Amino acid sequence: MAKGKASILVVDDEPAMRLLVTSVLKDEGHLTTAAASGEEALQLIAKHHYHVVITDLRMPGMSGLQLLEAVRRDDPATAVILLTAFGTVEGAVEAMRKGAVHYLLKPLANPDELRLAVRRVLEERRLADEAATLRQATEAVFPFGEIVAGDPKMQAALDLARSVAGTGANVLLTGETGTGKELIARAIHHWSPRADQAFVAVNCAALAETLLESELFGHEKGAFTGAVAQRRGRFELAHGGTLFLDEVGEMSPSLQPKLLRVLQEGTFERVGGAKTVTVEVRVIAATNRDLQQMVSEKRFRDDLYYRLNVFPIVLPPLRERPGDIVPLGEHILRNVSRHLGKRIVGFSDDAIRLLMEYGWPGNIRELQNVVERAAILCRGDRILPAHLNLSTPAVPLPTTPKTLRELEQEAILAALQAQGGNRRKAAEQLGIGLRTLYTRLREYGIPTEHTEDE
Repeated sequence: MAKGKASILVVDDEPAMRLLVTSVLKDEGHLTTAAASGEEALQLIAKHHYHVVITDLRMPGMSGLQLLEAVRRDDPATAVILLTAFGTVEGAVEAMRKGAVHYLLKPLANPDELRLAVRRVLEERRLADEAATLRQATEAVFPFGEIVAGDPKMQAALDLARSVAGTGANVLLTGETGTGKELIARAIHHWSPRADQAFVAVNCAALAETLLESELFGHEKGAFTGAVAQRRGRFELAHGGTLFLDEVGEMSPSLQPKLLRVLQEGTFERVGGAKTVTVEVRVIAATNRDLQQMVSEKRFRDDLYYRLNVFPIVLPPLRERPGDIVPLGEHILRNVSRHLGKRIVGFSDDAIRLLMEYGWPGNIRELQNVVERAAILCRGDRILPAHLNLSTPAVPLPTTPKTLRELEQEAILAALQAQGGNRRKAAEQLGIGLRTLYTRLREYGIPTEHTEDE
């Protein structure tokens, strides 16, 4: 559904009413279709999906209530609005109990009532769709049945996660960048009674203070330049579910009291608003900072820290769980190979040695990047050392991710260095043709003179 535009079916046995409703909705930019009876409406619904059905309650033949029941059974994603005369309001209330989202009285005293009702229905549908998408993304991003954690330290962390999942306690996940804090947060949500509700994630370090406040708590229309409509924040979207606050240690001191209030009372006001909003949300926070040190330095509120740190879980860095490095790499490689349409069966012995010797300053996130790059460069059925490009000492990851072109150039230069400049052997090591290697060297501005051994 394009923003502001919906496909709407209008059902009424009165031609004048059908014309009025469809005209108003067309002026709003919606795609409208009209039906003179419930039976005709069902025929249309069988062929097309409508975001909204607006139907008269009393019609000859199939009633609006019967049409509602059929729509709810066959296409539950469709919202139904009822048109009813004053004397049949009780019937409309009954229809609301059976799944209608709104009703309007006939005759329409003001077309704005219809416009407002449709806008509200579409906004509610948009928010519901967003929450559903977030729930679906949980399973898509994190296959919970395939957690790789053979190392005792990681097993202990997972045991703690399973233990706290069934409670409503707030959790604080600590560990270096790239250790999988969001994945564990999603696992806790998945294992909890809230699993069928939304999991909403916010990176507190990714947004400026004013934007983060609006993202968390929402804003009212006109609260600031560009706030053209009311917007619900992440706390409201996570109502009944779980809110994951990543990099919570980066939250500004001015925002910390507002977060503390939500944790203590479950209430807040949107930016630019005076109405108090009440939510019930479980909070899982994560940080790679030493929050205790920040508390002692007066850079993080101690009362907020204690509210967040109800149940702490520390995730070990990858270098402290060496037994998981190769299994994790193989798991990532299987997924990447499938995505690329390649048949890469694993790592060569020398590649495994490099994986085990490397320090992994970027932890699992770096391992994933290295394996994905290696799979792209690999032309055979096994990852070779030159594909990994881990011959240099471990160094912190750059703040700006490298492009595929840069990564490919590094791999080629590393292969040439390993083969003493012999381009034929370098091409064989990379699993590419010699002509392809020369093409790449010319693109990168690297001399391509032939040597005697080529």
